[in-house]
Amino acid sequence: MSGVAASPPAAGSLLSTRGLSLHFGGVVAADAIDFDLMPGERLAVVGQNGAGKTTFINICTGYLRPSAGQVYFDGVNVTGQSPRAITRRGIGRSFQLPQVFTEHSVRQCLLIAASAVHPRLRLWRPLAQSAAAAEVDATLALLQLQPRANDLAGQLPEGQRKLLDVAMALMLRPKLMVMDEPTSGVSSDEKHALMAVLMQALDERQVTCIFVEHDIDIVRRYATRLAAWIAGKVAADGAPEAVLRDPLVRRHIVGE
Repeated sequence: MSGVAASPPAAGSLLSTRGLSLHFGGVVAADAIDFDLMPGERLAVVGQNGAGKTTFINICTGYLRPSAGQVYFDGVNVTGQSPRAITRRGIGRSFQLPQVFTEHSVRQCLLIAASAVHPRLRLWRPLAQSAAAAEVDATLALLQLQPRANDLAGQLPEGQRKLLDVAMALMLRPKLMVMDEPTSGVSSDEKHALMAVLMQALDERQVTCIFVEHDIDIVRRYATRLAAWIAGKVAADGAPEAVLRDPLVRRHIVGE
């Protein structure tokens, strides 16, 4: 599956890929991607549908196996490891369609997530009485979900489901949060409020983040770095305004 890396990860990098490739028949979804993410960055990933954005984050989080190349997280080669194993190493994940337990309350969803960190706590009573309960309360406050703590997750509006998805991931104490289109399905007048809460929470927990996004205004406001995907490759990477001025990005992504 993976050969010898062309070069080692960059010194101090949190996430690195070397020669990362994935083919679906004749379709190249990832084409020899060399990439380094440093601690503390807010990386936005943009590109047209099918450009390889979600493929890239799915490989990095264990949901897809690459045809070739390596993924390094915090200096460890995690290529081909399962999503569960990669999560335990410190990568949190939220999804375009929030993955929450719709028949449980918001608080219970966080307690279930906490059980992954406290594997011996399997019953509701000991888990609810454990130190995890205080962490749940802190995380609910951080994501501004305290008023909905006892509501069923399935009753939440889409924006709050997105917040709950991230809150559950934060219960796993990640070093890196990967978010696939965190504002999709959220009304345009609520997007910035949602992202403000998410970014403040990640900053407070000192969590680096990658987020896939289509809204360029969101990218401009909340990303410190922008990577533009075109046909399975990183066509431009750097400061958001510089990337958005790139002729290829303007033509293929921005639509000018």
